[in-house]
Amino acid sequence: MSRDLTLLPEDEIGNTLWQMNQNGDDLNSEREIEFSMLFPSQELALKFGQILLENNQKLSFTPNEANEDLPWEITAYPYMPATYENITSYQELLVAGAEPLKGQFSGVYFIA
Repeated sequence: MSRDLTLLPEDEIGNTLWQMNQNGDDLNSEREIEFSMLFPSQELALKFGQILLENNQKLSFTPNEANEDLPWEITAYPYMPATYENITSYQELLVAGAEPLKGQFSGVYFIA
């Protein structure tokens, strides 16, 4: 099968989804996907978490010892098909919502 670069561009997310597809994973099946955001203070992280909770999002809140400047992590766990559009759109939404709270995107992780 050839890769449609309009659906799976050659970037980190597109490459990961392409590899999942090549391994037989049905990208259109719904699954939980982890999106992590880092914050400089507990207060700012909790404010962001409250926004997610008000929008019925499952999340976790943990300290992040790997980054001294951004020591608090909020991870959202939306349930969605693993399409490039879904993932990049949700990531953009999180980044826009976290920006006023000095949050930074940390990564997206696919749960099998």
